Parts: sequence; structure tokens; C-alpha cells
Amino acid sequence: MSLKSFARALPDPVKTAIKATRDSTGLALVRLFSSNGFLSSLYYCFISREFYREHRAVLLGRLQFARLMRSKGENDAFLRRNVHRLEKGLIMRPRRSTFAEDYIGPTVRCYADATRAGVINGQQRWAGDVLTDYFSAVGSTPRIDSAKQAFAGTQSVDETSRRVPYPHSQLPQCPVSYDELMVLFRRRRSVRWYLDKPVSNELIEQAVRAAALAPSACNRQPFRFYVSNDPAKAADVAKCAGGTAGFHDNLPCVIAVVGDLGCYPEARDRHVVYIDGSLAAMQLMLALESLGLSSCSINWPDVEAKERQLAKKLGLAYYERTVMLLAVGYADPTGGIPYSDKKTEKDLIVYN
Repeated sequence: MSLKSFARALPDPVKTAIKATRDSTGLALVRLFSSNGFLSSLYYCFISREFYREHRAVLLGRLQFARLMRSKGENDAFLRRNVHRLEKGLIMRPRRSTFAEDYIGPTVRCYADATRAGVINGQQRWAGDVLTDYFSAVGSTPRIDSAKQAFAGTQSVDETSRRVPYPHSQLPQCPVSYDELMVLFRRRRSVRWYLDKPVSNELIEQAVRAAALAPSACNRQPFRFYVSNDPAKAADVAKCAGGTAGFHDNLPCVIAVVGDLGCYPEARDRHVVYIDGSLAAMQLMLALESLGLSSCSINWPDVEAKERQLAKKLGLAYYERTVMLLAVGYADPTGGIPYSDKKTEKDLIVYN
């Protein structure tokens, strides 16, 4: 008889007593090891392995970042972060006469590597425009002058459409009132029942264009959207998550929001993939709703077996972490929607 079969055969009072003993023992250990940081580390080293995937993923992400820095290709996250830092320096009041000396040289080298092939994409054009404005604005120091000389030998700047900091007054007027926005928010409910109707890639791409405008720390955008736009594939992916057993076969499309820890050289930034990925996911869901598509965010807890299972299906590197899954499709008008009472502003606001 297997251990599981033996456990199922036990009388309910015995199972209840065993569970109570296990829970009380576990809580006693937590109380003991939570008394300081060192003991907490020992707990997650010897008693629980719940964080070991995150530990290894962070280290492998740092190695991936280092590999990209040593290569002659483009380190997307490094260039994005540093160009954004230059933009913040350019808009400072008052602006310092010299800034960014400690990273301007590596930034120019990264830009030069990225443009070496001769085909300039949007990110590289933005980097080139900001670097041009930077060198026009800052004073002279040996390190800045050296970087400026290196930059002079790179691609020319397109003066017709420059991607540089601009005044707030140039933003388009907001065409949406608060009440109209609240209608969109009320319409965006978690939908689990969909029509048997395919979702076009064009609509997904349109929604992702909107999601890409979400705020991101230092503009790194350390995430990608893995789209399973086929009912069989969508169900296969959704089965990896808990709580989908009753409806995964009804999903026409599933999107996995995946964060890339290879965008960071330091462990301190390990949570940014979840923050930035969630900001983009919320904007994606609202964009989908505006296009007539409903969605449902599917919880993705850190369960090792599930992480391995989904990583294999999506072909993820170890340093790529799933933030959440999103079901997408055309809502079945007869399908039920949980009421899900929400907290009020009085519950949520703490004035300091």
C-alpha cells in the first residue's frame, strides 16, 4: 500500500489530529526561525526549499546579464536603463553641467555594438537621439570627451522625428472622463466562459502596443508575452496553473506574462520583473476590453513542479519567471461573473 493510500484509509479523527500536530509543529519552527535574519536563512536552507528556484534564477540572471555585457551584440536592458537615466538628467531642474560620467562610456559602447549591423530600430534611434542631446548639453571632462569622440563614429541621427525629452504640454489632451474610465474598469471583470470564436493575432498585437506604454522601472521592460492562441494549446498551458480545472478547456487563448531576470546585474532588482510585468498586464487587460475581448488573470503561485512544467512547455530559460497567466477571448454572454465585492477607498487609504 502506498503512503497516500494509507493516509486516505485513516479515520477522519486521526487525520485531523495528525494535521493539527503538523501545523502546530510547523508554526513553532516558524516562530523560532523568524527571530532574526540568520535563522530565517537557515530555515529556508535546511527546512524549506520554497525559495531555491528564485535564488538560482536570480544568480543565472546575473550571469546572463554579464554574458550580454561581454558580447558584441545589444544588451537591451542595459541600454534602455542608461538612456533613461540620461533623459532624467537632461530634464533636471537645475540641470547639472556634467553628469553620467560613471556610465556614459559603457553606454556609448553598448549603443555602438547595437548599431553595428547598420539597421536602426526604434530603441536604437531613441538612444542615438538622447545621446546627441546629452553631448550637446554637458560640459567637458576627460571621460565625457572620450565617450563623445566614440559616439561621433556611430550612426547619424534622423532629424525628422527625434525621440528626446519633451515638455508636458506636448502630451495629447485626455479624451476620457473619470466616469467613462470607471465604465471600462467595471466592464473589465474576470471572465472564465468564452464563445467558441478565435482571437486574431492582430487584436492581440494591438493590445500589446498599448501594454508597452505601461510604466517600467528605468524603461527596461523586462517581460515578454507568450501567446498560446489555439484552444488546445491554451488549455495545455492553463492546466499548469491551479484553480483552472473547471474551465481550462473553454479558453480560446492564454497569454503568459514572463519576466526576464537577465535584465539585472544585481539581486536587489529581482522583484522588478513582477512589478513591471503586472503593470503591463493590467494595461493589456484594459486594452483587450476596449477591443471587445474579455480576460481573466490566473494566479501563478511559486510551486516548483508547476514552474518546471510551464517552463518546458514555453521553452523558458531558468532565469525567466512567469508573473501570471491571462485567459483571453470573446465572453459568452450567458457565462457567470463573480460579484467579487471590492474594498472602498476608506479601507485602502492610509494618510501619512
